[in-house]
Amino acid sequence: MTQNTADSNNRRKRAKGTVQTKTLGPVEDLEPHVRSDWWQTLFNSLYLKTDADLLDDMEVTRKEADLVVSILGLDPEDTVLDLCCGQGRHVLELARRGFSNVEGYDRSQYLIRKARTRAQKENLQVRFREGDARKLPYPSDTFSVVIILGNSFGYFDSTLQDRKVLEEVFRVLKPGGRVFIDAVDGDHMKKNFQPRSWEWLDRKYFVCRERALSSDGERLICREVISRIDRGIIADQFYAERLYNRESLFELLTVSGFSSPTFHTTFSPVSTGTQDAGMMEQRILLSATVEKAWPSLASPLQTAESKKPLSVVVVLGDPRKEDQVKPACVFDDDDFETVDRMKKALAEIPYMKFTFLDRHETLFEDLKKRAGKTDLVLNLCDEGFYNDPIKELHVPAMLEQLNIPYTGAGPQCLAFCYDKSLVRGVAREMQIPVAKGILVTGDSDVSRLSLSFPLIVKPNSGDSSFGITQKSIVHSKEEILDIMKATREKIGSDKLFLLEEFLPGKDISVGIIGNPPACTVLPITEEDYSAVPEELPRICGYEAKWLPDSPYWKIESVPAGLPEKTEKEVVRCCLALFTRLGCRDYARFDWRLDAEGRPKLLEVNPNPGWCWDGHLAKMAAYASISYSDMLAAVLEAAKKRYGIGMDVVKAELQKKVPEQSPRKSPAECAAEFEEEVEAKGSIESENDRKRNVFSSSSETIQAL
Repeated sequence: MTQNTADSNNRRKRAKGTVQTKTLGPVEDLEPHVRSDWWQTLFNSLYLKTDADLLDDMEVTRKEADLVVSILGLDPEDTVLDLCCGQGRHVLELARRGFSNVEGYDRSQYLIRKARTRAQKENLQVRFREGDARKLPYPSDTFSVVIILGNSFGYFDSTLQDRKVLEEVFRVLKPGGRVFIDAVDGDHMKKNFQPRSWEWLDRKYFVCRERALSSDGERLICREVISRIDRGIIADQFYAERLYNRESLFELLTVSGFSSPTFHTTFSPVSTGTQDAGMMEQRILLSATVEKAWPSLASPLQTAESKKPLSVVVVLGDPRKEDQVKPACVFDDDDFETVDRMKKALAEIPYMKFTFLDRHETLFEDLKKRAGKTDLVLNLCDEGFYNDPIKELHVPAMLEQLNIPYTGAGPQCLAFCYDKSLVRGVAREMQIPVAKGILVTGDSDVSRLSLSFPLIVKPNSGDSSFGITQKSIVHSKEEILDIMKATREKIGSDKLFLLEEFLPGKDISVGIIGNPPACTVLPITEEDYSAVPEELPRICGYEAKWLPDSPYWKIESVPAGLPEKTEKEVVRCCLALFTRLGCRDYARFDWRLDAEGRPKLLEVNPNPGWCWDGHLAKMAAYASISYSDMLAAVLEAAKKRYGIGMDVVKAELQKKVPEQSPRKSPAECAAEFEEEVEAKGSIESENDRKRNVFSSSSETIQAL
């Protein structure tokens, strides 16, 4: 028996065993076992099960909504943010009552997915976002009311972090806005918590809870050991919550800038099925008001025209440095013309003043000098720091260090997407179809693979189709070795290669500008190969982008004309990947259809090409968005994400986008995607998964 077979059998034996999760057994002191970021992982499917008697009780939710509406005197037109909204029960209940401007925000990706799915099922037009409550993605003065319900306040191990949450709430509330908090009654809980409790959750699940006060007496430490009758212990988890009382909440709200903190009542929402209410047993309800001036009232005579323009620094590639991606390895006349067109387009954008930086030797110091005077950086350095594509992430890393807002993806997203194999793995995990392929790390491996041709051989990492030509389409193992050898001479001997099935269908691209759910999905385009000689493979590689004398230079991007079902599938997959991979402000997704017309993801391009004749600009043109407006839309997306300035450009841009045939919004598409994945378990059919072009079960073949 081989080692791999033995490991496989051991895994199967463990799967049939009783104990699934390591447990600590008896613990004398609970506090050392609580992670400072316990809230990052606790709120999952088990959380809904252990607290379902309260969290999914419609009657309790209605009572809580009644209290919020009556105490605050909410109007259906009020803009309401449910902070730490969980699975969205209060947002959905308010939406059912006719509140049309309600939004939910929570750290748990799982709970946000649940919320979106439920909203979609009930056809409720509400938005949900995922993120940290200490750094909200909304502009200042956005909401009339922010509510923090369901005992969702006090998770951090420091009151300073709770204060950050309240200061962010203060910022996003309009002048005269109100915050409403439902918090555990700390004084009551200190005296009345149950040190131990046991509870049957249903006929299969059983939970044992232990509780103790922290060493300083300010937090309640909790432990849950969850068992399933056919598996044994499936979770042993620790968490903690700060026990605020009226006085400490009053002080915290006051130092965070709020006025007139008011305590309304204590609340004990006990469901008929509740055996252990725990920290939900008795809660304090309080509200406070925001007293601040509207920014526009600070200078009543100031008009939009006289408003000081935003200071925007544009970061570009360095024309003084070598660039191996370009045919002559240097910036040529076409590159300088591209930059000139970009500068002219930016000059058409109102209320912004642009400064351009392209000397990389002094880039960090130049940015540092301008840090206090720069409102936003337009990061167009897709060549990478020192024109090295692998260092594209270095530029946003600098900006993060200097705390300067910037457009586009962050370092982590750029690192993820530079690795095509890694993106394939993420997509497969999300049940998004990808072209069948394998990562190869050495020439000697190829002779051992069972392959079906034709294949495309491409570098696993790279930019601007560098290393992908018509010769990259191969029909034999010998051709694979030849193209890898020739390509390594150009890009380096240490590079990995991705071997993928060559799909014969349409070659399509999807462009997104904005940040879901408030984003624009541009018209999907396909590559028109009708002007390419029939004997040449249909591929948009290096020749099509860089060599004017090549027959591939005649390729055009035209509207794809996909079937509605296919277009919906592709769009919702792109929106889900946009969020999962951390894309920001704009991105492009490349797909190809197989022989049956089914879409397969090829790669994800955060910070895609921004030039006037690039794919993104062509897509925008099909939506009647000019090149200048496209750049303005990227800037506006970043401004909105950071809460910078006024939405002047957005209003102008919306006027220029024509009405199209009825199409579901990005938020609806994303919600549909999550619902279908959860219901079906996969977008691809079981038969598709079984039909694999490679006989090897491994995604990576190690070098001999």
